[in-house]
Amino acid sequence: METKATFASRMLLGLVFFGFGLNGLLKLFPLPPAQGAAAVFIDGLVATRYFFPLLFVTYLFTGAALLTGRFVPLALTVLAPIIVNIEVMHFFVPSSGAELGLAALVTALEIFLAWSCRATFRPLLRARYELVSSKPVEK
Repeated sequence: METKATFASRMLLGLVFFGFGLNGLLKLFPLPPAQGAAAVFIDGLVATRYFFPLLFVTYLFTGAALLTGRFVPLALTVLAPIIVNIEVMHFFVPSSGAELGLAALVTALEIFLAWSCRATFRPLLRARYELVSSKPVEK
């Protein structure tokens, strides 16, 4: 059973990533140009020609998964390294208060939702694993 807080967090995080993914692909609203070290970093990523389209498609699919409530643990797993990179970039590169606030909000939502899904993630954190056979073993 999903609580109201979990539902609201999932919807908000889904809207953020779905919105940024849609905007990145369709260029609905221009983003302010980056300045200084951030501009150099982003220009390098733009030069690859694949990075931002891949990132925005990832945002779109993970945002849609969160909004629909389907594959939520997978979406959170895919978003985790992206959110870490967002935090690290804003930590090392001067950013506006709004950017820092959005990064903090996204991080808090991700942590809260991952904690809410902790039972799903528990098998991933086992030190030892067991292989599950699809065929019965004959003796």
